[in-house]
Amino acid sequence: MSEGEARTGTGRAGEEAVATAAGHPGEPPIRIRVRLFAIQRELAGRREVGLELPAGADVEAAWSAIVERFPVLAPGRPAIRFARNGDYVDASELLADGDELACIPPVSGGADTADTPLRILELHETPFDLGILAQLGDRLATDGDGAIVGFIGRTRVTPGTPAPGQEDEAARHRGREVDALDYEAHETMALRMLDRIADEIAVRFGVVRLAIVHRLGRVALGEVSIAVVAVSPHRDAAFAAARYAIDETKARVPIWKAEQFTDGRVWIGEPPRAGPPTDR
Repeated sequence: MSEGEARTGTGRAGEEAVATAAGHPGEPPIRIRVRLFAIQRELAGRREVGLELPAGADVEAAWSAIVERFPVLAPGRPAIRFARNGDYVDASELLADGDELACIPPVSGGADTADTPLRILELHETPFDLGILAQLGDRLATDGDGAIVGFIGRTRVTPGTPAPGQEDEAARHRGREVDALDYEAHETMALRMLDRIADEIAVRFGVVRLAIVHRLGRVALGEVSIAVVAVSPHRDAAFAAARYAIDETKARVPIWKAEQFTDGRVWIGEPPRAGPPTDR
């Protein structure tokens, strides 16, 4: 065991034995796992609850079963969103055997505990250096966080893969060194997409304290272009969250990059992916 992990006779601390509900005659029930976060976890006194529900049960039925077991959770329903197997769904979504249902409380606010959500999502015209990792870590981490994972992206001298239609221009500069990168963005859409990625990280990895800070404008050779910081009580979740954050930012956020040479530029990249990956 490491970084504060505790175990009981039923497995990881906070896990719960299966709660049952009567099924329809002749139809086998389904078994699902419900995850609780932040204030829900504190009120219920556990992170996970196993449920046995009638075949054809929807998300709202699962919530009702949880509230029947933990009535103290009922007042929070108006602010709760649900995610089935890592994707946000409506309360009318039907459940299947083996599903994971995450009950997602509000994901904005202060920094009181390791379960209290905080996200820093910013686009900067002004330069920042490696010290931003320490600054973001200090802003995000609490005494309950045993792991801070940071990633820095910086301008390198070798060129990348040209965007479709830029192949001839890239060939003209083949063998030359990159002098700088130029970034531009659809800023409103970019911030909205970063927020969506942070939502996905909360659902997939349980990491709710995250920073993604990206440069815009000219970024000279060796300068920092992006900083990602994920904090969590445990290192595995923090590593996974940071990797997902940088991969999805590059794949989906409308930020464009051009490599600047002494006598021209080449736009870099591929068509954006519309949604989260299906293989994670």
